[in-house]
Parts: sequence; C-alpha cells; structure tokens
Amino acid sequence: MKRLIFCLAVLVLALAARPAPLFAQAGGPLRLEITEGVIEPMPIAVAPFLSGTANAGELAARISAVVVADLAGSGLFRAIPAEAQIAQVTSFDAPVRFADWKAINAQALVTGTVERTGADRVAVSFRLFDVFAGAPLGDGMRFEASEASWRRLAHKVADTVYQRLTGEPGYFDSRIAFVSETGPKNARRKRLALMDQDGANLRYLTGDMSIVLAPRFSPDGRQILYTSYESGLPRAYLLDLETLGQRPIDNQAGVATFAPRFSPDGLQVVYSLERGGNTDIHITSLVTGQTQRLTETPAIETAPDFSPDGRQIVFESDRSGTQQIYVMPAAGGPAQRISAGQGRYGTPVWSPRGDRIAFTKQQAGRFHIGVMRTDGTGERLLTASFLDEGPSWAPNGRLLIFTRVSQGEAGAPSLYTVDVTGRNLRAIATPDFASDPTWSPLLP
Repeated sequence: MKRLIFCLAVLVLALAARPAPLFAQAGGPLRLEITEGVIEPMPIAVAPFLSGTANAGELAARISAVVVADLAGSGLFRAIPAEAQIAQVTSFDAPVRFADWKAINAQALVTGTVERTGADRVAVSFRLFDVFAGAPLGDGMRFEASEASWRRLAHKVADTVYQRLTGEPGYFDSRIAFVSETGPKNARRKRLALMDQDGANLRYLTGDMSIVLAPRFSPDGRQILYTSYESGLPRAYLLDLETLGQRPIDNQAGVATFAPRFSPDGLQVVYSLERGGNTDIHITSLVTGQTQRLTETPAIETAPDFSPDGRQIVFESDRSGTQQIYVMPAAGGPAQRISAGQGRYGTPVWSPRGDRIAFTKQQAGRFHIGVMRTDGTGERLLTASFLDEGPSWAPNGRLLIFTRVSQGEAGAPSLYTVDVTGRNLRAIATPDFASDPTWSPLLP
C-alpha cells in the first residue's frame, strides 16, 4: 500500500516542447528563434495603455500591468519599465517615434487602449511593432469581454504578442488546478483549488474533509479528474467545473481507482485499479461505461497517459524490479520499457506535440523533473532538489509546473515552474501550501 500511495503522490500531466533559447534575428522580420544555447531575453516595451473612454484609466493601467507581468514571467522577454521609456504614447493612432524606442534598446513595442463599451463591457485594442524595422508586426487587434473578465483580456493580448514574436502559441489565458493544503504536517487538510495561471481568481472546488489528489483537466478544460479518499479507499472522480457535480469513474465495490487521465478526445478515462493487492491499468468509456483491463501482471502499473494521437499509452511499472517507464498500444498488448538511466522513473506524460515524455526521477537521494524523447533517448533533467514531483506542462509546452517539497520538520509543498530548457525557475505564490498542480488548455 505504501507503493500505491507513492504512485498517487507523484502523478504528472505534461505537454512537451522542443528545448529553446532564443534571439532576435538581425535583419528581416523580428522573431524569437527557439534553439539550443543560452537565452538572452528580448527587450520589449509595453507603453502604458491609454484610456479610450471616460473612467477607463485605472482599468487600462491594470491591464497593461498584467500584460507586462505575463511577458516578463515567461523568461523570454525583458520588460523595459515605464519610467525608463523616453517616449510617451498619447494617442493610439498617432505615428510611432521609433527613434525614441531604439534609444532605450527596445526591440518590440506594444501600445494599447482600453474602452468601456457598455454596461459592464470592456474592450482592449492593441498594436505590436518591430522597433528596428520601424513597422508593425501584424494588424492591430481588439478583444472585448465583461469587466469581470478584464484579466482575461490582458492575457489574450500577451498571448498574441507572445505568438507573433516566437511563432508558438502563448499560455497566459489558462488556469491551474491544484491541491490546497492547510494544517500541521501530520494532519494536513486538502481540497481542490482552481486559479488563473498567474494566481488570480482563486476558488475552491471541494471541501477539505477527505484527502484529494492529482487533479487533471479534460481536453476542453470544462471537467477535472481527481482521486479522493472520501469512501476510505482511493477512488477516481469526474468533476464538472460549472456545476461542481461529481461522480466516480468506476462503481465497482471494494476496489481502489486512482491516477485517472482523459483520452485526447475526452471520451475515455485511463486509470489504475487495485484489487486484492494487484494494480493494473484500465480504461473506461464515459459514454457507455464499458471498462477494459489493459495490463495483467503482478507488478504495480500506474500513471497511464495517452499519446496525442490516442494510439499509445505511456505508464510506470515496477515489473523490472524498480519504477520504470513503459509504452504500450492504447488497446493493450506488449509493453516496451523506454527509461534506461540510473534511478527510479515515474509519472510519465506525453507531450501534446507527440515528441517528448516528461517524468519524475529519483536518484541518489535527489528528485528531478525531466523530459525524454518517446523512445527514451535524449533524457534531460531540468531540476534537482530534496523532493520535486508531478510536473504538468503549460498549454504551449514551454514551461512545466510541479510540486517542490522543502526539507525538515517544517517541510511543506509549494508550486514552482521551470522552462523546458531547465532555466527560469520560479516559485508560484499561493495562499496556503500547494501540491499536485495541473495546467489547463488555453481557455476558449
């Protein structure tokens, strides 16, 4: 049972991306190249957004501040502070004095305006410029939403800027689900929580009367799978984020179900089922309720995850004597071990690009977050600490979020992110202790 609890504690959901430093190309359109090497963040200026209508000034300031925080937090951009900006943008449609922005070494410039368009409605218009080319990068854009969603407007601006400068989708307009923990170390109370990727708009999804673990988003971001000890045994549940209604994935009595993850189409759930001391991987249709057993060995088989095309499943197993990573056909069948290094490997998750698998590794008393190719080659360890576990990838595969547990009697879990190259390690602030993070898809 201890090994079962360990498997539950280190679940991981991941996207993967090609590793990446970047630079601004000399000549031609401005674009950040994602390659190997040392990353030098691009200097970018976000001019304070203008108030396009009465009483929109404070909101404009808040929106431009979130855009700056998003871009700078990615590690790919160095935001030039407003007090260092020589030029002042006083009109959204006025010609840009590029010489003033070149003087402070800004390579890209964002300008914007915020308008109140009706009762509780707000619109943001923005433009992006290549300063050294003295030309716009794409057309200006406009987003509109309720005032309560003003942060989403800012994230959408940042996502668009990010994509135009890197060629990859952004990740700012997304959410993170995690387990919020309170109380002393030997009696922690846990509940599911949900927040924007920058920590705003926190809300709780469950109570804290029973242990909950490892939330995982559906492909459309509207549902969450998680494991709960409400019945005494671990059981996988499906939770609707709009209604907060929930139901178990498998209704069999006397069995433990855990480590659930959605199929790429969202119509099936793959998970581990423990009966009589034996743990195997099962799959259940959310449409028909039909269940199929995919593995049948005396080993512990857990943490399954689909490949993006739905044809294969990666999972962890101790069939070789220690935790290792295996891949098998999605319908079940012979499995191939792909982890080959020293140490124990767990919580594998397939990149949505299909080219990499992320994992947790334990070796020589240290824990690591790592990535490898789908055949096990090209292993790269991104972190090392007393206890790092359970990474989940941002929607575009550039960042991983994971749990880091500090050492000692007062040791506690918190959330961290790291770039896929292993740099830009950042702590993510939460009101209480936090563990088991999972990143949502981009919001619609």
